[in-house]
Amino acid sequence: MLTKKQLDLLEFIHKRVQADGVPPSFDEMKIALDLRSKSGIHRLITALEERGFIRRLAHRARAIEIVKLPESLGGEPTAGFKPRVIEGDRPTGPRPANFEPVTVDAMELPVMGRIAAGVPIEAISHVSHRVAVPGSMVSGQGDHYALEVRGDSMIDAGINDGDVVVIRETTVADNGDIVVALVEDQEATLKRFFRRGHAIALEAANPAYETRVLPEDKVKVQGRLVGLIRTY
Repeated sequence: MLTKKQLDLLEFIHKRVQADGVPPSFDEMKIALDLRSKSGIHRLITALEERGFIRRLAHRARAIEIVKLPESLGGEPTAGFKPRVIEGDRPTGPRPANFEPVTVDAMELPVMGRIAAGVPIEAISHVSHRVAVPGSMVSGQGDHYALEVRGDSMIDAGINDGDVVVIRETTVADNGDIVVALVEDQEATLKRFFRRGHAIALEAANPAYETRVLPEDKVKVQGRLVGLIRTY
């Protein structure tokens, strides 16, 4: 069941997509729902996505797709739902004698605990468990490790709370890279990296969070984002 605000936002997005072919901007959503900040819109969007009503596509502006609608907005009732089977070109006969299944190389990485995508949390250096990732994701040079994301400060970069990010160990980064940054040897956070003279800016991908600007000797790059794993 959706809250009134969630339903209002879903209806507003649906009407704009129907009328213009593209979803509204976050500013337009904020005005339409009479909210004070866009952080409230981010929370509503996340709730709608978690409930399966919308889908966000990473790395694209205004990339919101409506997956389904509740009955009050003209959607199909969920009771007795029967999926339609789309016939394709799947072979129905026996497999040929020379058939070989396609295998995907995978390797296990240590999950080094949790990383904050929000207010930095205490640095973590112990292995909590291991996770299998495609070999192609770690094909670059250097060692790799994984971290579980906690927080919503990188949601506009397609990184959600609960995701597992794959990190390549490195101590250098280019402007715009998403990095694991160690702040004052105590706090670890996942942010975009920008060098500003003799200072380092750690920028969130969520307008609800302010950019942190620190002296360059207070920030150490611990790794760069190379992949993401999401479990539904």
